[in-house]
Amino acid sequence: MRFTAQEEYGLRCMLQLARNEEKGPLTIDQIAHNECITPHYVGKLMRILLKGGLVESTRGQKGGYTLIRSADKINIAEVIAVLDRPLFDRKYCKKFTGVDMRCVHSTECSVRTLWSSLNSAVSNILVKTTLKNLVGSRGEQRFATTNNQVATYF
Repeated sequence: MRFTAQEEYGLRCMLQLARNEEKGPLTIDQIAHNECITPHYVGKLMRILLKGGLVESTRGQKGGYTLIRSADKINIAEVIAVLDRPLFDRKYCKKFTGVDMRCVHSTECSVRTLWSSLNSAVSNILVKTTLKNLVGSRGEQRFATTNNQVATYF
């Protein structure tokens, strides 16, 4: 499992917009300053998020970027999907076939089952976690896991 810099910084940009939801649009320069990211990179991320339908832009002196929906209606899985690809790509097994053109474990692969189970657990947490959940508090976060237990992360 991996998170790319694009996912990390893109999520941070989205959280800036969520924190300022009531105050109005934020400019690229404001987001860049608040997150200590270059304006060029923030611009790239905002274009991706705009194309992905998660933010909207307003031109003009009081313009900038805002969330397309309220922060409690946008889950982290949506953000990650727009910024990159799923954590576990179904094409993964085609990349690691060994010397043959096809995987010798195509019918019963415990490794694929492990990656698939991990993907399912992580995806479940990402789908249940909204931008509002992350903005709501700093430090300790509580997330519901697949078996309805609560996991605490610092």
